[in-house]
Amino acid sequence: MEDDAQNAAPRKASPTRRKRWPRFIYWMVVLGVWGSVVLGLTFVWVAWDLPDADQAIQAERKPAVRIVTQQGIEIARRGDLYGAPVLLKDLPPALPHAILATEDRRFYDHFGLDLIGIARAMVANVQAGGIVQGGSTITQQAAKNLFLAPERTLRRKLQEVLLALWLEAKFTKDQIFTIYLNRVYFGQGAYGVDAAARYYFSIPATRLNVYQSAVLAGMLKGPNRYNPFINPKLSRRRTEVVLGNMVAAGYLSAADMQAIVRPKVWWKSKISHAAPIAQHLADWVFEQVGDYVALNQDMNVIVTIDSAMQAKAEAAVKTMMKPGGVAQQRGAAEIALVALAPDGAVRALVGGASYSPGAFNRAVQAKRQPGSAFKPIVYLAGFEAGLTPNSTMVDEPLTVEKWSPKNFKNEYLGQMTLKEAMARSINTIAVKVSERAGRANVQAMAKRLGITAELTGSPSLALGSSEVSVLELCAAYGVFATGGLGVWPYAISEIQDTTGKPIYVRTGGGPGRVIEAGYSGAMNAMLAEVIDSEFGTGSVARLARPAAGKTGTSQDYRDAWFVGYTADLIAAVWMGNDDGKPMKNVTGGTLPAMVWKDFMSAATAGMPVRALPDGTVPGDANESVIEDAPNATESFFKKMIDSLFGN
Repeated sequence: MEDDAQNAAPRKASPTRRKRWPRFIYWMVVLGVWGSVVLGLTFVWVAWDLPDADQAIQAERKPAVRIVTQQGIEIARRGDLYGAPVLLKDLPPALPHAILATEDRRFYDHFGLDLIGIARAMVANVQAGGIVQGGSTITQQAAKNLFLAPERTLRRKLQEVLLALWLEAKFTKDQIFTIYLNRVYFGQGAYGVDAAARYYFSIPATRLNVYQSAVLAGMLKGPNRYNPFINPKLSRRRTEVVLGNMVAAGYLSAADMQAIVRPKVWWKSKISHAAPIAQHLADWVFEQVGDYVALNQDMNVIVTIDSAMQAKAEAAVKTMMKPGGVAQQRGAAEIALVALAPDGAVRALVGGASYSPGAFNRAVQAKRQPGSAFKPIVYLAGFEAGLTPNSTMVDEPLTVEKWSPKNFKNEYLGQMTLKEAMARSINTIAVKVSERAGRANVQAMAKRLGITAELTGSPSLALGSSEVSVLELCAAYGVFATGGLGVWPYAISEIQDTTGKPIYVRTGGGPGRVIEAGYSGAMNAMLAEVIDSEFGTGSVARLARPAAGKTGTSQDYRDAWFVGYTADLIAAVWMGNDDGKPMKNVTGGTLPAMVWKDFMSAATAGMPVRALPDGTVPGDANESVIEDAPNATESFFKKMIDSLFGN
């Protein structure tokens, strides 16, 4: 009984039970506070560098610049293609239907995030063991296209979500869809449905048919992978998937889908285009455009390149530089070629053995020693100092300021005319001419001919020890082809807006006369001997028409040049290595002369045969009779025999 009474007595609550609920509440509050701090910090982490959304929507894009040949061939494009802004209501229904059916069927029902789509994508990705589906909505894609870089990080994804919610709060669904349609990327630099329609189908987006709409919608999954110009078969299969999606979503009946005419050849118009040409020149032109016009609108830059001639130049270079070919065997890894019209227009330009975006342009940017290819400038200065092609000098050992130049074969041939010295590329006589004319006068002559590089004042100036570019040396030789008129090389002839209205048109010409016609005529005769004479160093470059030129080889075979011209075309070829590594006995009269002849023979094939400008240096006639009578007689009989046998 007593035990029962004791058992029935009320028990006091233990201290542990009395404190359990308050302690739980305490920890919940603590967790809530810290959770809020973490969420706040996460929000700051995600949002601290978000762009100003209002400004981003209104931001101006960079203009698109197209480089186009005079034949209308686009060789390069910088910037992005944007078509005319389009409104959703102006588009054919098939286009938004195809995109909605494939990209975001619940677009008009969700709040910017499709939770059902995200869950479905997660299940599919887990089952596949990798990412096979995405859960991004059109709103999220619009936010990404408008504001964010294409990097794939958790932070960027969270930023995308915040911006998508902002878009949904600020705009209607139709407005968001319109923004998306005008900014989404379709490959090949085309942004927006109108740019894509114009690029892939040559029509505005308002004229797209059902099949074309499905093609564009299919590209959104992978603009390059499903590009009809790059992967036409894959694009076709993807388009059928989109059409099936349109049927499943109720936008298209099965019968209508089967009735759609599937085009078979529409993509071939651009797939059949030849490989891009003149890419080194395009890079050079892009650098110059801003010097001519303000870059505040889309524009077409018309360049002077002759597309057929450029293709021949690239073919000649490719033949010489092919893997395992003679150039590789003889240690020549690089090459440059420039061809100019007599007015300075660049007709062809190759800046290297191969091209990659932003590649070093050896035709324009590189400075290399021209060697004996500089000698014509020395001899011109000598003419102005009173010498003539038939003046005689002695090829003999020589020392100037403790420097002793040597000839290529390390031999001396004695007395000869300057004409013969040029043909044989005699170093000692070139130095004598330079000293007779004065080095300052040689430098001044080079400047008059368009050489802008800094030139040495040492005796080695005569042998081309100062570095010059291929472009400027080619232009300097153009003075001979024009009969003494200066040549300023240029590649841009006109710049137009997208309607064809000229923004810039090149006017005027070069600097006018820079040397007397008689001097250029005499130089033509001398340089013709380099090619035509049996002992000329450039005989490999002989053409079936009047031509002249000069070889050049720098010390230890580091640079090899051939620069020559006809009455209608001037061309320069350089070969060597970017690091200055010596080649294996490659002189200007070997591989460069071969490339020059290969190109010039093809490039001038359709041109009329014209003689080079002629003329004589004052006083040359008398010297010719006295010092060069045997050579003149020999020349007379040679010409007579050639005329009889048609050579």
